[in-house]
Amino acid sequence: MRAGRSPGGVLFVAGATLAAAWGQTPSTLSLAEAQQFALRNHPRIASATFAAEAGRAAVNEVRAAYYPSLSANITGVGTQHNATLSAGFVTTSSLYSRAATGIAASQLLTDFGRTSSLEQTAKLRQASQNQNVINIRAQVLLEVKQAYYAALGAEAVLKVARATLNLRRVTLRQVNALARSALRSSVDVRFAEVNVSQAELDLLRAENDAKANHARLSAALGYDRDQQFSLLDEPLPPPLQSDPAGLIAEALKDRPDLLALQLNRDALGRFAEAEKRLRNPAVTAAVVAGIAPVRDQRIQETYSGAGINVNIPVLNGGLFKARREQAESRAAAASKDVQDLSVAIARDVRMAWLEATAAFRRLDVTARMVAEANEALRLAQARYDSALGSIVELNQAQVNQTSAEISSASAKYDYLIRRAALDYTMGALR
Repeated sequence: MRAGRSPGGVLFVAGATLAAAWGQTPSTLSLAEAQQFALRNHPRIASATFAAEAGRAAVNEVRAAYYPSLSANITGVGTQHNATLSAGFVTTSSLYSRAATGIAASQLLTDFGRTSSLEQTAKLRQASQNQNVINIRAQVLLEVKQAYYAALGAEAVLKVARATLNLRRVTLRQVNALARSALRSSVDVRFAEVNVSQAELDLLRAENDAKANHARLSAALGYDRDQQFSLLDEPLPPPLQSDPAGLIAEALKDRPDLLALQLNRDALGRFAEAEKRLRNPAVTAAVVAGIAPVRDQRIQETYSGAGINVNIPVLNGGLFKARREQAESRAAAASKDVQDLSVAIARDVRMAWLEATAAFRRLDVTARMVAEANEALRLAQARYDSALGSIVELNQAQVNQTSAEISSASAKYDYLIRRAALDYTMGALR
C-alpha cells in the first residue's frame, strides 16, 4: 500500500468502485440531498403529520360546542282515535295523528368554563403532536446521517482492503521470484500466501459491510429496496465546546420530545380543570318551530316555542369526583415524566459529548499511527530486501499498516456519527 494514503481522498471514487462490483450505475448523493429526500418521503414522518392533523380536527370538535346546533325533523304519526297518553317513564305524550315538519335549534349559553378548558386541552394536545412531528423528523435525520457516515466509512475501509490485497499480491510475487532464485525459502512463500488469503478474507468482509451499510442508508431514506449511491464526502464540523453545560441547557430548551411531554402535561392539567367543572350547571337555550299540514283537528297547524334549560348536577354516585381524581393523578404523573426525561436528556447529552470528544481525539492518534506504520513498513521492506529481516517481520509490518489505515479510515466517520448523535440529543436536528 502507498504510504500516507488518505481515506478521505478516495471516497469520491469509492462509489464507482462499488457500483462496478455490484453491476449497477449509482446516482450521486450528498448528505443534504439525502436528508431532504427522507423528509419528503419517509412514511414515519407522514404518519406523524397525519396524527397532528387529527389533533387539529379535535380542536374544532371541542370548539363546536360554542356554536348553535340546528336540526330539521319530519314526523309522521298514526294513533288510535281519541288516544292521548302512552306508558313510559316521566314523559309528555303526543299521540295525535299528524304529519309535520320543523326545525329545532339549541345553543349552549354557559357551562361555567368547562368547554373552555376542554378547548385549551385540545390545543395543547395538538401542539404536543406538532412537537412529536418535529421529533420524528429529528429521528429520521439522525438515522440518515448515521447511515450516510457509516456507508462512507465502509467505502473507505473497502478501499483500504483493496489496496492491501494488491500490495500483498505484489509481495507474494516478489517472494516467489526470490524463492525461484534460491534467495528465499519456500517457507517465506507460504507466509506470503497466507497474508494474501487473509487480505482476500478482509476484502470480502469489507465488501459485505459496504453493501450492508448502503442497504441501511436506503432504508433510512424510506426505500423498500436497496439503492446504490455514489456518496459525496462531508467535512468535519467545528470543534466541540470544552464543557457540556451549555449543550445541556440548549437541549433542555430545544428538545422536541421534552417540549411535547411538557405540552402534554399542561394539557392533562387543563383537562383536570375541565373535570372539576363537571359539577357546575350547564345553561342551554332551545328554539323549535314548524308546521303540521296533516293533523288532528284538535291541534293547530303551526307550532313554535323557545326556552332555557339549566342542568344542575346533584348526585351521580361519585362519578364526577372519580373522573376529577383520575385526571389529577394523570396530570401529576405527566409532571414526573417531564422531570424524568429532563434528567435523561442531561445524561444523554453529557455521554454523547464525551463520546464525540473521544472520537475527535482519535483522529490525531490514528493519523500519527498511519504515519508510523508506513515508516515501519518501509523499514521492514528494506530489511527484508537486504536479507536482514524475516518474512515474519515484514508480514507483521504489513498487518500493522493495514490496521492503522483501517483505523484512520474509520475514525473520521465514527466522529461524524458521534457528532450526529450529539446534535440529536441537543435537539439541533430539525
